[in-house]
Amino acid sequence: MLCGGGTNHRLDLASGILIKNNHISLGGGLPVVLKRALENRPEGQRVQVEARSPQELEEALEFGAEAILLDNMTPAEVKLAVERIRKQTQGKAAIPIEASGGIVLGNIRAYAETGVDFISVGALTHSAKAADISMRISAETA
Repeated sequence: MLCGGGTNHRLDLASGILIKNNHISLGGGLPVVLKRALENRPEGQRVQVEARSPQELEEALEFGAEAILLDNMTPAEVKLAVERIRKQTQGKAAIPIEASGGIVLGNIRAYAETGVDFISVGALTHSAKAADISMRISAETA
């Protein structure tokens, strides 16, 4: 990915906190889970919330998400969400916005044109073809 010009905005899962729908469901709702994450995170770690609808986005903004992952939205929905987030944070520190879910080579430009800061393409890892590489070693005879 790096050789192709892409960059990582997270090194690994320990580089930040991503609150997804299962965390919210099992943790008592977004306000509870987000508050807990903000209070208990390691210093410098950003708390990102996944939003799959305008309602989830509003809740993430209301309760202090520091980054937003817009998941499985169309480019049109992402564009509206980006405008909403930028309006909410006008004059404040910018909230990084990431688009994810169903993004492939054929539609990535449409997502890039929405104004998001990051685009995640899962196919880079889960659909990459493996190279068939082998090494044969044989003893040298004298």
